[in-house]
Amino acid sequence: MFIAVDHCTQECIGIHAAIKGTRFEALEPLHQGVQEHFGGYSQEVARGLTLRHDNGSQYCSHYFQDELRFLGIASSPAYVREPEGNGVSERFIRTLKEQLLWVHRFATVADLLDALHAFKTAYNATWLVTKHQHRTPAEARLALTAEQAA
Repeated sequence: MFIAVDHCTQECIGIHAAIKGTRFEALEPLHQGVQEHFGGYSQEVARGLTLRHDNGSQYCSHYFQDELRFLGIASSPAYVREPEGNGVSERFIRTLKEQLLWVHRFATVADLLDALHAFKTAYNATWLVTKHQHRTPAEARLALTAEQAA
């Protein structure tokens, strides 16, 4: 399973699961987020973003790193054996486990994917985040967008 979480808003911008966790599968949540928030997928479309990731082989692969460069995203690997360096994503994963993965069983990967996408939608729209004065990730994004437009 792979996720992409916005560090600022704590919004899940992409989520994916597959039988094999390859470097190609690891890019899927990023592709989802770029498509949704930048309206397309092209060279340097996400210039200025930084992606924090662990040191897994998928994220350190040449293919993954080349894709980040193509999109204009800087790579920022977390320190080895220090998950707190990637705390926003780690907290989302904990919530995902407690609210979905440890509660339900899935017969197929397709069933899991459907549940993950439903969870992402519900999480972004309803989960209250303390650091955002108990607003949801979606509300935090709207506030940030309005602030940047002003």
